[in-house]
Amino acid sequence: MLIKKNAINKVTDAIQTSIASNNIAILPPMEISDALKLIHILELKFSVSMLDPWYNKGIGGVRDDYVKFICNILMLNSTIAKHVYLWGFPEIVANFIDKIPKPLEYTCWLTWYYKNNPSVIRGWRSAQQTCLHLSSSDSTLYPEHFLTDKQLILKEKGKLRYMPGPPSVIEAALNIGFIGKKEQTGHPSQKPISVYEPLLRMTTTPGDSVLDLMAGSGTTGALCSPLGITAILCDESEEYIKLMEKRLNVKRLRVKKYINIILK
Repeated sequence: MLIKKNAINKVTDAIQTSIASNNIAILPPMEISDALKLIHILELKFSVSMLDPWYNKGIGGVRDDYVKFICNILMLNSTIAKHVYLWGFPEIVANFIDKIPKPLEYTCWLTWYYKNNPSVIRGWRSAQQTCLHLSSSDSTLYPEHFLTDKQLILKEKGKLRYMPGPPSVIEAALNIGFIGKKEQTGHPSQKPISVYEPLLRMTTTPGDSVLDLMAGSGTTGALCSPLGITAILCDESEEYIKLMEKRLNVKRLRVKKYINIILK
């Protein structure tokens, strides 16, 4: 027990040190279930948890237990974050509308719309992905973060007639070819920063923390400093952890041996 407690302290201290220096802590690569187990043991809480798994088609392969797999991830997230974002294609995300674990509730169906999908399939060309926004009843939304200067003045004077939050459709081009070239990391399904930004602006204020255990090339982390928030990132892929380290100029925590002790 003493050995495990010491390991917990080592990992906790490493996370706090990295966040104090970088606003970001990158965990060593591990499967999502192990990463969530670790977060629960460390008793960490977050404003937002971003879940962007492989979508069970195309890149990433297919697993027969995908619905059960995602439901378990949602359940493990339900008590550690006020807001949870689940990404996928519309026909996949639809499977989870009636499987939302308490205390999370349905908040919004968000659509990322893009015109530049270079599909070679004959017929309808896919131009959207879906993000299911779930949140607990005691969570807070911040539509005021999207007000113009003029609207903010009206709000301060009590003359703003309605709160014009952002639309549920986010329009942003895919990062392919010459589009978004400065952002591109080589990750096969990287989302633009402009897609994640409204999600985090709606659900965080400076000083809040975000969890992304399927972080890919670290887009969530790239938003930390501009928004004044902190993030803990992870991915099961060694390749993608390396992409994060390079993109964010932050080294992963060298705590794998302590995590192994904690998860035993």
